[in-house]
Amino acid sequence: MDKNSIIGLLVIGAILIGWMFLTKPSQQELAIQQHQHDSVVQFEKQALQQKADIASKATGINALTASGLADSTGVISDSAKAIINKQAYADFANAAIGENKTITLENEVMKVNVFTKGGRIASVELKNYKTFDAKPLILFDADSSAQNISLQVNSKMLSTDSLYFEPEGSSFSLTGKNSKSLAMRLYAGSKTKYIEYLYTMNGDEYMMGFRVNIVGIQDIVSPSANALTLNWSMKTPMQEQNHETQQAASTIYFSPVGENVDRISESDEEKKTLETAVKWIGFKQQFFTAAIIADGTFEKAADIETAIEHGSKKYVKRYSAAIAIPYKHLQSETFGMRFYFGPNHFKTLKQYDIELEKQINLGWKIFGWLNRFLTIPIFNFLSGFNLNYGIIILILTVILKLLLLPIAYKTVLSSAKMRVLKPEIDELNEKHKDDEPMKKQQATMALYKQAGVNPMAGCIPVLLQMPILIALFSFFPASIELRQEPFLWAHDLSTYDSVYNFGFAVPWYGDHVSLFALLMTASTLLYTWSNSQLMGTSNQMPGMKWMMYLMPILFLGFLNNYSAGLSWYYFLANMITFGQTWVMQKFVIDSDALHAKIQENKKKPKKVSKFQEKLEQMTKDRQQQIGQKKK
Repeated sequence: MDKNSIIGLLVIGAILIGWMFLTKPSQQELAIQQHQHDSVVQFEKQALQQKADIASKATGINALTASGLADSTGVISDSAKAIINKQAYADFANAAIGENKTITLENEVMKVNVFTKGGRIASVELKNYKTFDAKPLILFDADSSAQNISLQVNSKMLSTDSLYFEPEGSSFSLTGKNSKSLAMRLYAGSKTKYIEYLYTMNGDEYMMGFRVNIVGIQDIVSPSANALTLNWSMKTPMQEQNHETQQAASTIYFSPVGENVDRISESDEEKKTLETAVKWIGFKQQFFTAAIIADGTFEKAADIETAIEHGSKKYVKRYSAAIAIPYKHLQSETFGMRFYFGPNHFKTLKQYDIELEKQINLGWKIFGWLNRFLTIPIFNFLSGFNLNYGIIILILTVILKLLLLPIAYKTVLSSAKMRVLKPEIDELNEKHKDDEPMKKQQATMALYKQAGVNPMAGCIPVLLQMPILIALFSFFPASIELRQEPFLWAHDLSTYDSVYNFGFAVPWYGDHVSLFALLMTASTLLYTWSNSQLMGTSNQMPGMKWMMYLMPILFLGFLNNYSAGLSWYYFLANMITFGQTWVMQKFVIDSDALHAKIQENKKKPKKVSKFQEKLEQMTKDRQQQIGQKKK
């Protein structure tokens, strides 16, 4: 092959690669394709199931016709229906027929719909909140939730979700506007035999009572059964602007008795058996929680499971819990519980004193403590003045910077000392450039000792500030107070701000431009540059210098999709630090006086501590070992 042929093949290859890249489907298109594929698979499954049901029904009708319980057209008689229901539901056969009605329990903060079929809580609306697109916030709906009790009857399992409960008592109404309590009973052929769900609600509480009363069915439940199983499941709907962020913050939490609150990892799809007793199980979303809480404890083992709703634009995750309720075959038994349907607001959750607030990810150990005992009290105090939350973040930043001002001063002072000593350090480096690194290091440390300068003094204050910076990194994205709170161009400080949408996703960066993230990155670069000028290290270690400039730019890809409130805080913190440093250098720290003091310190005899003596002796021994090896 000649040169032109090779070039032609390379051009064709480049064109093919470019065409493949340009025509590659976007993430949104892939999600649509996946959804279409799932829909086809689901349709095929439903078609097969319908065929199986038709065949089963035909077989059943033929058998009923042969037995005389149905006519030649397949119409089943009422007596046949009674027999079928009796076989399927035993003593609960009469409850297999009914009309599904909705009864509403409502207070100032939430609206709870209860179905007569299954007696279950079908949906919950939180009245003081909206979704990201201004729709009513439904914590879960009827089509994506389930609640039932499984019990063993006549050697087979029976579930209450296909049976009809009857509302009892006079403290409710079908309109539900003034309802405070509701008793739903599933009768077992007699008014003296039933399973009862008792729901109670207070005026402005997100917590509602839930009690299971079991009366007169001790001879119906199989003697070998020592527990009933309460099954509770739901799909969590899309409520926030950023699907990935909501998914990454959603999981199941649980509180083992006598142990720390635990959870399934947010990134995992897992089924887990809880072998020990638990106080509560919480289906946590990013900013809201549905939790079931025992008045005592759930003593028996419970199975919990979480899964991601892949490819779905309506739902984020799927949760389920199977909880054992002890049953002793007594005439009357009761098991008390509560439901919490509400926001992940620290103060609201903490008031119940059962550690529900630990579902809010405030950071690990010391970072969480700083948020609990420093950031949240300040934040709550400022919130009481009814200020815009962007202004509250500004004031919070100023307060934290004032608290850290002594540390900041130590940092700037240490930097100033190092800058004053730089000419002498440069002379030492030049003098010992051909010597062993250990000898040059010894000479440098001796100079520091003579001048009374600790080269680590500037690092320690920075390390002391890091816990607060990391703590706030956890606090802002988890703070429901920022949810849907506008500030300047941002319409929601809890998620990213967007001043321009590309209409397509850019690798590493995203599909939009966050101005707060850009400001934060620019301020970090400005602070890095000013700090290098202050330290006099702009011409030293060029590789490290470019790394310091590169890191904020790489971090921009993460912040572009993160909380605007966090980027706003970091921007303010950088600018205040920059201002503090400039003021201290300009008006507080006198470089000439500092240089004179350092020179004076050199003349004073230095006391060497035992630790320094030991360190110097170790250095000498190491040098001798190196010298002996060379010989």
